Amino acid sequence: MPDRVKAKRALLSVSDKTGLADLGRVLAGHGVELVSTGGTAAALREAGLAVRDVAELTGFPEMMDGRVKTLHPKVHGGLLAVRDAPDHAAAMDAHGIGAIDLLVVNLYPFAATVARGAGRDEVVENIDIGGPSMVRSAAKNHAYVACVTDPGDYERLEAELAAGDATTSLAFRKYLAAKAFAATAAYDSAIAQWFAFADQGERFPETLPLTMRRGPELRYGENPHQKAALYLPAGPHARGVAQAEQVQGKALSYNNLNDADAALELVAEFRDGGPACVIVKHANPCGVATAATLAGAYEAAFACDTVSAFGGIVAVNRPLDAEAAEAITRIFTEVVIAPDADAEARAIFARKKNLRLLLAGALPDPARPGLALKSIAGGYLLQSRDNGRVDGAALQVVTKRAPSERELADCLFAWTVAKHVKSNAIVYAKDGATAGIGAGQMNRLESARIAAWKAQDAAAKAGWAEPRTIGSAVASDAFFPFADGLLAAVEAGASAVIQPGGSIRDDEVIAAADEAGLAMVFTGMRHFRH
Repeated sequence: MPDRVKAKRALLSVSDKTGLADLGRVLAGHGVELVSTGGTAAALREAGLAVRDVAELTGFPEMMDGRVKTLHPKVHGGLLAVRDAPDHAAAMDAHGIGAIDLLVVNLYPFAATVARGAGRDEVVENIDIGGPSMVRSAAKNHAYVACVTDPGDYERLEAELAAGDATTSLAFRKYLAAKAFAATAAYDSAIAQWFAFADQGERFPETLPLTMRRGPELRYGENPHQKAALYLPAGPHARGVAQAEQVQGKALSYNNLNDADAALELVAEFRDGGPACVIVKHANPCGVATAATLAGAYEAAFACDTVSAFGGIVAVNRPLDAEAAEAITRIFTEVVIAPDADAEARAIFARKKNLRLLLAGALPDPARPGLALKSIAGGYLLQSRDNGRVDGAALQVVTKRAPSERELADCLFAWTVAKHVKSNAIVYAKDGATAGIGAGQMNRLESARIAAWKAQDAAAKAGWAEPRTIGSAVASDAFFPFADGLLAAVEAGASAVIQPGGSIRDDEVIAAADEAGLAMVFTGMRHFRH
């Protein structure tokens, strides 16, 4: 296998013409013969370059609306021939096949065609056949052929040719081959996804073709001894924390992104309402509030759990202003994520050199469809996103007393937050702010007690006369299997309850609620989060 291979003939066929003319001039300057197809050949000629049509090379015209032009032995023989194998050389001589030393190809814009909502016929027509076939042939024969599929590699190719008298190195050809096979794999994956999900309407196809492109490598994983990187979907996808612009601060870690995602997904639930703030610690909210201003929302969220908020993640649903930035920077905060931030807010955050400020642009749609993927030993679990939501009209009042208008609003607020709390989840809320949150316990009773204790602790620290659980609404992400969890909420002072219902002991729980004078509504929907 030779190290340096001279580029004598190049075949160019690209949909993306970025940098094409400049590359063509460089190749021509090295005496490389240019062979091309259709629009690519026309673009090269417009740049004043001499180009040989592929039809002249093959002896066959392009036909069938361009579907058949490069699928020919004189193309694939020129790409696949092992140059120093006597039988390959003899076959080339016998059939007049000339070697192709450089292939420059990028594929039909299939994903972009789908993304702009094109009709089925146009989508199918943008499935490239000849391009991937040539790429695979050239990449397989990387011992002799350089295969460039990314315009971002043109400069590196030009540097290789300049440094080695119009030759490419084996190391470079290996690098290009790896990228080429990844490119065709991603392309085929996008096509398979379209057929499965969009065209055939499958929810869980027999083969799940997912392709990811690596973003930045991260500082570390969940722990410093673990390595981590961010990967982004290669095809169409919703925007979220992975696409947010980091304005300042240290490099992000795995935990930073995981927690920022949890915060952004929760604050997005309030994207169509007034100013809202979410504070997250270890992927669980420790304070959530809405208010007339972002600063007010932050202060109310912070008051729920001033201890856990230290070193937490803050997300807001409105562009950050100076008042909110001043409030947030009073304590150490790891990450702040918002749709945007004005100049004054950015200047205030800039004083905290280690604080990461992420600007997400638009907030994700909490009702969007999609799939959630989780790895387990030996496989993966796949499910649809938990995009379920309820409103007041969907609730079933099951107690003698119906909730008041204020209680109903607090119930719905608490329910929205509980959806984003690790199970078993209990959330007390009052006047558009969390009063206490119990997360991730092995039983619901302990979650109810922990949430109430946190509310009492917050009241003591703030010097309030009573905890905010007095007169609050309490949400449970799943049904109360026994009345004990509900009675713990009664002890905490809750006056209304929202829960899915569906326990074999619902009657017992409803009776306990009636005896305590509570208003309770059933959602008929569970929100476990593990």
